[in-house]
Amino acid sequence: MQPSVVSMVESQEPTVTTRPNQYRVFPQRLLRLLVPILLLCVAISFISIYLIRYFGFQTTLPKALESFQTCGNAGERNNLEHWITPPTDLLHNMTDTELFWRVSCVPQIKEYPFARVPKIAFLFLTRGPLPLAPLWERFFEGHEGLYSIYIHALPSYQLNFSSSSVFYQRQIPSQLTEWGMMSMCDAERRLLANALLDITNERFVLVSESCIPIYNFSFVYPYITKSKHSFMGAFDDPGPYGRGRYDHNMLPEVTVANWRKGAQWFEVNRKVAIYITKDTKFYPKFLNFCRPHACYTDEHYFPTMLTILAPDLLANRSLTWTDWSRGGPHPATFGEADITVVFLRGLLEGQSCLYNDQTTSVCLLFARKFAPSALEPLLLLARKYFGY
Repeated sequence: MQPSVVSMVESQEPTVTTRPNQYRVFPQRLLRLLVPILLLCVAISFISIYLIRYFGFQTTLPKALESFQTCGNAGERNNLEHWITPPTDLLHNMTDTELFWRVSCVPQIKEYPFARVPKIAFLFLTRGPLPLAPLWERFFEGHEGLYSIYIHALPSYQLNFSSSSVFYQRQIPSQLTEWGMMSMCDAERRLLANALLDITNERFVLVSESCIPIYNFSFVYPYITKSKHSFMGAFDDPGPYGRGRYDHNMLPEVTVANWRKGAQWFEVNRKVAIYITKDTKFYPKFLNFCRPHACYTDEHYFPTMLTILAPDLLANRSLTWTDWSRGGPHPATFGEADITVVFLRGLLEGQSCLYNDQTTSVCLLFARKFAPSALEPLLLLARKYFGY
């Protein structure tokens, strides 16, 4: 290779520089710089690994994500079984906001890619104990796989049932509720949302600790599951206890023409249950402008909202019998002395209503309110008159 001549200064002699010598020098200088850096990186890596193993550092997931991934390991979450298996532990740590968001994630394909037997979810809204539980135990007996149970009691109350009971470990996370307040509807939405986590729950019945079934399960199950409608009253009451409770501050979401009233105790299908749990549009209006004693949310919130969103899905009647003939803000309560043959026959006779657009003489499947003292006579007479 010919040497190249570079003139550095005009007054100096030319300096000869060869390219091969330059190539030899440059890698050596680069290596002197890179080797310490590489050694430093390796040292930092070993130190990091040691610290992680020694101190147990790990990535902390947000609370909401932890609660959404309560079943199985990472591999199991990638199969269908994870999504269709109901939670084994009802006492999750999701907030209401997280829970309602979770159940609003709804499959858009109606056909299920697995064998699905629809279940009826019975939602017990109670302050504490279930004094009529032995009667319900008899009602459910022999029908495993066709029902599920969820109980919302006061947070301070822990139900104590044996492992052989259908009510064993069926209590959900709860919050305080007050009669006539939005917290009552919150509890009902909470019950629905927890039941919606089980994909096999298709129908949802709200009952209280003072409710009883007045037909056996073999009759109740097809009556409910084959109905085209959800059983919730939604009446336009022009009087002071209907439209008289409307507040114009609810505009524009709720107009007086849409204002409806109905009984608290409902039965709804899965689609209507999702409407109720995912609502964020009407909730603030009822929270702020439907307060006792001018208004009662449990009588107006769901009937009004569903009249606006899905009126064709409602049968416009309840399945639960109550007696308001004695007057006052609460229906009559029946104790031991009230449970007679004449009384029980009266629960079953003299009815007429529409079922799937056809007239029927069976309109009510449940009844309330029954005191704890009514349990013994009910157990004696239920088999003959209720069929269980």
